[in-house]
Amino acid sequence: MNADTSELAGTSRVLSAPTDRAPVGVPLRVLTMTTLFPSAANARHGIFVETRLRKLCASASIDLRVVAPVPWFPFTWPIAGRYASYAATPRREQRYGIAVRHPRFVSIPHVGMAMQPVSLASAAARAARELSEEGWSCEVIDAHYLYPDGVAAAALARRLRRPFVVTARGSDVNLIAQMPAPRRRIVAALMQAGRVIAVSQALKDALIRIGVPGDRIEVLRNGVDLAVFKAVARESTRSRLDVGSAPLIASVGNLVPEKGHDLVLQAARRIDSAHVVVVGQGPEKARLRALADRLGISSRVRFVDNMAQDELASLYSAADVLALASLREGWPNVLLEAMACGTPVVASAVGGVREIVTAPVAGELVARRDENEFAAALQRVLEARPDRAAVRAHAAEFAWQPVVQRYHEILLAVALGGRR
Repeated sequence: MNADTSELAGTSRVLSAPTDRAPVGVPLRVLTMTTLFPSAANARHGIFVETRLRKLCASASIDLRVVAPVPWFPFTWPIAGRYASYAATPRREQRYGIAVRHPRFVSIPHVGMAMQPVSLASAAARAARELSEEGWSCEVIDAHYLYPDGVAAAALARRLRRPFVVTARGSDVNLIAQMPAPRRRIVAALMQAGRVIAVSQALKDALIRIGVPGDRIEVLRNGVDLAVFKAVARESTRSRLDVGSAPLIASVGNLVPEKGHDLVLQAARRIDSAHVVVVGQGPEKARLRALADRLGISSRVRFVDNMAQDELASLYSAADVLALASLREGWPNVLLEAMACGTPVVASAVGGVREIVTAPVAGELVARRDENEFAAALQRVLEARPDRAAVRAHAAEFAWQPVVQRYHEILLAVALGGRR
């Protein structure tokens, strides 16, 4: 078979073409390609993608391989921050029974955005070639995040002559797709995709606005793991945090401006005796600490690095309210996680947030990013003290099972279309 003349570097042959008909009872072979995936070196990165795949494999006949490239970096020195975690990422690992490969790709911060899809596709193609040499080839490619991942997946799909599905998740649409050059490449890739998944209706609407036909897009929201996120150890966690009977506000997310932790702190100072636990890592930590000092509430604010899911469940259970003051969101999982633990929320009315906080028992939406309005909403929810069992019941409406059932149907339909 002649090699494809695609732009991908480092590959010399394609996989065999899909068969006309898969043998009965044989699992669907899926290759997931994404830079959003956890590793032994970065256990929280892209955990929402891993969770969806775990639920899929648990409920459907899937033979899954994950290719999750990471930027190349030579040193594991702690001073290098997140780049050190890239260097420490294993080349191969097993996570919850899923085989994961982490090939390296070249990514130059701030200046290499245009080259990222080509570099990423080349790394993924090398991994696909290794899999082929081991006797495994996919029937469908499953990509997550539109740029560079989705654009790279389109190139990989052409190279391997396989159909692909791509999922839009948030800032890939709300931020990157608003830039003219990436937008053109994103739209071209989505027109090639067998199916486009958006994790919220708001993201689907945004994709339509940039020129993607609506009939190519399906909304498939994330679910919440009710077995992990449930009410646990409320009083013991509050005792450990030394908050007594004071209101406890949780603010969870990467410490970056987009997440609005600063607005949560500004609002919290207007609530008597309120304590705040800020969970996350990122470049804003020093600035947020300084802000807490200036606001005179540093004694009531605790900063905690990223937590494992069971630890997060304990924090959510201990909190009286979760605050999410984001500038933009796709489908913020933290809202459902908190609600599943019985904790109501106060959140900016952006993106998919409006599709989650749909009942008074769930909490309140704040239309403007104003500290007085945010503080007033927090105060109302704290005073209302909604029944925690009722809050969890609202979250239970977003269970994973119907999501992964439809996810499997989409992958299967796209794979069968590729065979035809």
